[in-house]
Amino acid sequence: MEQNTTLTLFLPIALGIIMLGLGLNLTLDDFKRVVRYPKAILIGLLCQMVLLPVLCFGICIMFNLPAALAVGLMLLSASPGGATANLYSHLAKGDVALNISLTAVNSVLTLFTLPFIVNFAIDYFMQSGQVVPMQFKKIVEVFAIVLVPVTIGMLINYFSPQISKKMEKPVKIISAIFLVLIIVGAIVKEKDQFATYFQQVGLACLTFNVVSMAIGYYVPFLLKVNKKQSIAIGMEIGIHNGTLAIYIALNVIGNSMMSIPPAVYGLIMFFTAALFGYLVSRKQQNIAPQ
Repeated sequence: MEQNTTLTLFLPIALGIIMLGLGLNLTLDDFKRVVRYPKAILIGLLCQMVLLPVLCFGICIMFNLPAALAVGLMLLSASPGGATANLYSHLAKGDVALNISLTAVNSVLTLFTLPFIVNFAIDYFMQSGQVVPMQFKKIVEVFAIVLVPVTIGMLINYFSPQISKKMEKPVKIISAIFLVLIIVGAIVKEKDQFATYFQQVGLACLTFNVVSMAIGYYVPFLLKVNKKQSIAIGMEIGIHNGTLAIYIALNVIGNSMMSIPPAVYGLIMFFTAALFGYLVSRKQQNIAPQ
């Protein structure tokens, strides 16, 4: 019980620091870019907010996931891109500015779309009375935990870019450490059943991750979005804010089993995103001289 309380108290702090790190990289220009480059942004949002939940729903049914694990994976599909996507996009020679813009817009929009998708998943997969749907009060709490640190980070960046630059690297390192600790914490909470859950949801998470990155990359590419932007969208679609998903599962819905898919996905995506980045950047180098 103490362990559960510790993780429950730790999660909002960790999520706040991660979102602060995102805010330190944001400026108003990142939001203005939505107007300047509407095509790439709109395609990215379409993939993220429409195609992914539909795809995830199909994967949950195809793998016949237990109800709570299915809702957990749907919760992850409805979560915005994670700050880690920016790092992977940079390493893969993607358009990091587009990543930042997509993450910013997604983080705002999903506060409205996420409750709808999660409540639909709860209604579909869970029996009546098994779990309480997301309530308005809890949605406001999530809204505050996500947007307040982002706003503080943006204000620091606006009024003191030098301090923002100095804070950027340590906050990124702390964010990465927190992400790992949160994934480990979510696994430890369900340690007795984790091996069973991993067998049940591991392949579904891997499938969802690989297909997400493929859709995020190839749909924009086929719609004539340039290579760098396609890589950025692929990373944005494939790397989710698992911390937010785990926070909602534990603190908002109150079901630790639902935190397992985001935790498993978080472990998998570190390796698949690195492989994806290597393949697309290598391909880009091969095309570049032509």
